Amino acid sequence: MRILIVTDAWHPQTNGVVTTLTATATILRAEGHDVEVLGTEGFRTFGCPSYPEIRLAVMPDKEVRRRLAHFRPEAVHIATEGPLGLCARAWCLENNFPFTTSYHTQYPEYVSRRYPIPLSVGYAYMRWFHRPAERTLVATNTVRQQLQDRGLRNLRLWTRGVDTDRFQPCPTRPPMGKSPVLLYAGRVAVEKNLEAFLEASVEGTKMIVGDGPALSDLRRRYSNAIFTGYKFGDELVKRMAAADVFVFPSRTDTFGLVMLEAMACGVPVAAYPGGAPEDVVAHRYSGVLDENLETAIRGALKIDREHCRKHALQFSWMRAAKQFLAALAPKRASAAVALTRCLTLDSASQG
Repeated sequence: MRILIVTDAWHPQTNGVVTTLTATATILRAEGHDVEVLGTEGFRTFGCPSYPEIRLAVMPDKEVRRRLAHFRPEAVHIATEGPLGLCARAWCLENNFPFTTSYHTQYPEYVSRRYPIPLSVGYAYMRWFHRPAERTLVATNTVRQQLQDRGLRNLRLWTRGVDTDRFQPCPTRPPMGKSPVLLYAGRVAVEKNLEAFLEASVEGTKMIVGDGPALSDLRRRYSNAIFTGYKFGDELVKRMAAADVFVFPSRTDTFGLVMLEAMACGVPVAAYPGGAPEDVVAHRYSGVLDENLETAIRGALKIDREHCRKHALQFSWMRAAKQFLAALAPKRASAAVALTRCLTLDSASQG
């Protein structure tokens, strides 16, 4: 099947959306599908307000239509609600082409934390954007229920995986500071609630691995913590595997892949209950969830690291890719001739 994935979040960004789409595309290609990702590469871009490292395409409609005409997809999946997603959505509706969407990021919460925009406005946009989709894919049952309560429909589960060959326990854990080492890895931004971690009254070394718009402010305010900036590949795995606890203070993530990566390294998770951790962490087996983050951290220190690895092994990218494939809404074969004509005319009009 020729599958087009449209996403405003793509390389060189480093986040859960990019990781998920990359893993999915790689597996589907290995299974014989022709997968193309329509990301921001080749477009003029501008920095997202308050988050300049996220680049958004400028007036991408003509180029999106050209790429659609050139690739001639049999299935279209729109992963994000930004400029590229909007253009692909408009094209699908104009041409009566069925499509699916996915919900990766709680943008209404993120926006309301930065600007005086009510959550109701953000979710009104989400309902409008996703309503025409055949299905909207969500990462966990918790997120599915939250979105149903907000009026979104046709929700289908699309879980996540972890590369357990890359993320493994470290036989010799190098010292990284005063024990215990409490580590967070990911975006450094207001929605990650990192102050809750940095202000927690616990012994040990607090380490923040990552970058983002809040980094300079947090580094200035919390001089007792270690801020490493982004780390990738083997260096990231070594730091993660050497930690005693992975602290995940976010209350807004839809999944939190880094929790899986930490557990695959044998590192227990400390997090708040509710939201993503409820679906990702096995409470008191691979981590501890508590409204008191200090209690969660102290409890996580008692978790058997082998249990963390065993729990992470249950999450497979192959399984996730099969869920994605099963949820797609390919154009019916009976409409193939009409589609070809439509795409040809659309391509000619752009020329």
